[in-house]
Amino acid sequence: MPNPADAVPTTGQPEPGAAPPRAAGPARHIRLTSHAGGQGAQAIRWGAPSAAERGPVVGSTTNRAHRNVIGTHSGSYSVYRALAVAARALDPGHRPDLTNTAPTDRIGPHPAWSEPGKIVSLDPWGAEIGTCFADALAAGYDIRPTIAVTKAHVILPEIIEAIQKGRLKPDGKVLLPSGGALVTKAAVEPVWHLPGVAERFGCSETELRRVLFEETGGMYPELVTRPDLEVFLPPIGHLTLYIFGNPADLADTSVELTARVHDECNGSDVFGSDICTCRPYLTHAIEECIQGAQRGGVGLCVYYRKEGRALGEVTKFLVYNARKRQEGGDTADQYFARTECVAGVQDMRFQQLMPDVLHWLGVKKIHRLVSMSNMKYDAITEAGIEVGERVNIPDDLIPADARVEMDAKMAAGYFTPGEAPSAEQLKTTKGRGLGS
Repeated sequence: MPNPADAVPTTGQPEPGAAPPRAAGPARHIRLTSHAGGQGAQAIRWGAPSAAERGPVVGSTTNRAHRNVIGTHSGSYSVYRALAVAARALDPGHRPDLTNTAPTDRIGPHPAWSEPGKIVSLDPWGAEIGTCFADALAAGYDIRPTIAVTKAHVILPEIIEAIQKGRLKPDGKVLLPSGGALVTKAAVEPVWHLPGVAERFGCSETELRRVLFEETGGMYPELVTRPDLEVFLPPIGHLTLYIFGNPADLADTSVELTARVHDECNGSDVFGSDICTCRPYLTHAIEECIQGAQRGGVGLCVYYRKEGRALGEVTKFLVYNARKRQEGGDTADQYFARTECVAGVQDMRFQQLMPDVLHWLGVKKIHRLVSMSNMKYDAITEAGIEVGERVNIPDDLIPADARVEMDAKMAAGYFTPGEAPSAEQLKTTKGRGLGS
């Protein structure tokens, strides 16, 4: 059967309005996997004390002989890149012009970057490739950033309301009269060191590789054919962090740090759905971060793309329906049970990898953790990061329909300054029906 790509003309003039042809070159057979050897990039020595000793992460496809990882850049967006190439909207040989793209603020290096096992799910040198790997770039290696750091104004109606009610006061430095908060923000793509990830989850690297291969329908055969490649760029969502105040202060334990680690909830965070407390807790944390920065401290919000407890939004909506339609209605005592019935597990966020970004920032102590999650607290403290005060969401910010979620979580061990609801009380906490 002929390869459709071979039929694409590579010479002559395109038809009017047609997409530009692909670059000329020999027809290629399909490579199901790569092989060890050849003139690849420097082998990655994960956890080496310097960028030069560690070596660059080369996940681009412009020169496959240079690659030294499994997978490719951009996480879940790598599929869109492939579509752009298939649609002839993107030249597969394009290399980004990184002029003037350097970070607005330099992060690190911090000791945790080279401490064994501290960082296994991101590349700590990923924002500084222009300086760390200048020689390799000059030699023709297509090395791409996996972290970008920039400046922004964050404007939220809840922050404007807090100004109007006098809870927040603009200072022109952290908070503007318009309600805009001045932040440094960073986007971080996932970069997994497979031996380290396996150790975090208590399984062997061989088992991890095989399950990742099998449960993605054989998407990455190199997981099982290339044990010499220890770094994997998984096709999953990234994280974004927002820093209120001086980023350098994050590593200074004498400077008060107010922090929240938040897992994505598009329905609430963006559209204000009232079945959960996600947006109210997030905006409350941002208000706390602003106040902390104005006191001379620093604030941090880390936003992970783990929609629906990493179960996905389709599963989450199915669970909503199951909760509302079950006999007796949506009650707190059945909150986790309905999720497990649909998804087979209550939660797939598994916070073991979450503290890595805190280590990248040099965080050693969080003075005020704006979170009630026992799983997040345990993961942070077990990673060796001290936590002082824990800040819960005020009762008046909890939407009425979200009381089911909140009571169920407090009964399951989430932090609360008061008493957790009893089993009998959980039966009486009820959400509204689907039609109301």
